[in-house]
Amino acid sequence: MTVAVIGAGSWGTTVAAIAASHEPTVLWARRPELAAAIATGHENPEYLAGYALPETLRATPDLSEAVRDAEVVVMAVPSHGYRAVLAEAAAAIGDAVPILSLTKGIEQDTLMRMTEITNDLLPHHRPDRIGVLSGPNLAGEIMAGQPAATVIAMADDDAATRLQHVFMTPRFRVYTNRDVVGCEAAGALKNVMAIAAGMAHGLGFGDNTLASLITRALAELTRLGRAMGGEPLTFAGLAGMGDLIATCTSAQSRNHQVGFGLGQGRLLDDIVSEMSMVAEGVKSTSGVLALAARYGVEMPIAEQVGRVLYEGKHPAVAVAELMTRVAKPEH
Repeated sequence: MTVAVIGAGSWGTTVAAIAASHEPTVLWARRPELAAAIATGHENPEYLAGYALPETLRATPDLSEAVRDAEVVVMAVPSHGYRAVLAEAAAAIGDAVPILSLTKGIEQDTLMRMTEITNDLLPHHRPDRIGVLSGPNLAGEIMAGQPAATVIAMADDDAATRLQHVFMTPRFRVYTNRDVVGCEAAGALKNVMAIAAGMAHGLGFGDNTLASLITRALAELTRLGRAMGGEPLTFAGLAGMGDLIATCTSAQSRNHQVGFGLGQGRLLDDIVSEMSMVAEGVKSTSGVLALAARYGVEMPIAEQVGRVLYEGKHPAVAVAELMTRVAKPEH
């Protein structure tokens, strides 16, 4: 089963390395110099420096070459570039080829999830073979061989099971789930909450604050995710609570890093300019708030994150407003 991974950031490269241990795998990098470095040096010096990649992993800057013979396509490009890259590759992807998205974001103009964009661009493709891989998956830890788990969500059970074996290793456990909407929504929504958690950390708050924030963040993303069509149990699983905990507590999380900088009083533009990879929550927060308005779902944490990101509100003021909201029952 030939695997094509589209996008050579840290997570795309990690997933390509895992796949290459089982199946012929090619990794597409936009820039020729990065593709050459991966192909000849068996390392991604920009996003995973110091981690050896399988010598069997091929790399190319030619998108058509990457997907032409692929029996699985894995999309690992940021949400703002997802549509353009997939549109360029679409003609070379067979209608029955499983397509997995690793991207945890919302398209700004359309408010579409990545699988919805895929369906939009490939109207004749089998919709039950379009899915996501999502979970508490920090690339560096997985490349270091630390135990972790993830979920492949796809409606075609047989295809999902085949993919499960492509990506499972003794250190990376893969589960299947038919709830594509829930798994994908959880992955996009948690990025907003990770910014909030980073702000709390940057403000110097401790474990009680973080635990309270994560718990209420889970309530918010579950409310919206269910309204979007996700299954309730999904949000208590790896793609929901698992991913939320990882990104809210880890300094490796790009969204947490953004929030931490904001909590320390730094300007958003300065924080983002220093990052080599995209923090999806910076762009996705506006989309999440628009979805909340569309579905009539209350999301006070997300609203405050939006005001800090887009209106310049100080994080300490945002926390004060959250803490002094009208008292109400937990459920």
